[in-house]
Amino acid sequence: MKYSILFGAAALLAGAATAQPPAKEVIATKAAPEAIGPYSQAIKSGQALYLSGQIPIDPQTGQLVAGGVEEQGQRVLENLKAVLAANNMTFDDVVSTTVYVKDLNDFAKVNAVYAQYFQQKPPARSTVQVARLPKDALLEISAIAIRP
Repeated sequence: MKYSILFGAAALLAGAATAQPPAKEVIATKAAPEAIGPYSQAIKSGQALYLSGQIPIDPQTGQLVAGGVEEQGQRVLENLKAVLAANNMTFDDVVSTTVYVKDLNDFAKVNAVYAQYFQQKPPARSTVQVARLPKDALLEISAIAIRP
């Protein structure tokens, strides 16, 4: 009996060791800003899409949008929307986001813009105040989406 349990466990471990991980596919679109470093706009693996943090760069000009956290927040979410669309997904597929803000005093303003894009069943979310963001943006948002 002891040997059959050990044999079964060894067979399971051997099978797990030879299992192939899901393919890793780069998702990119001209409708969102190009990466400003060595990273992808998004990576698709299995049914999951991992979206890199977007800052408020206008994809047409490559420049940070003018205005406060509301204008920047709208641009960030439009950029995320474009990357999602490049994989035939929408905000309804987003299960988690991380919001990085320069000033937590802007939390209510960020929430007001965010709520326009996540109207029903909003994703899980973390919000963190940071000292500085690329290009001195006021906020950045990353996301994870799952295809049902």
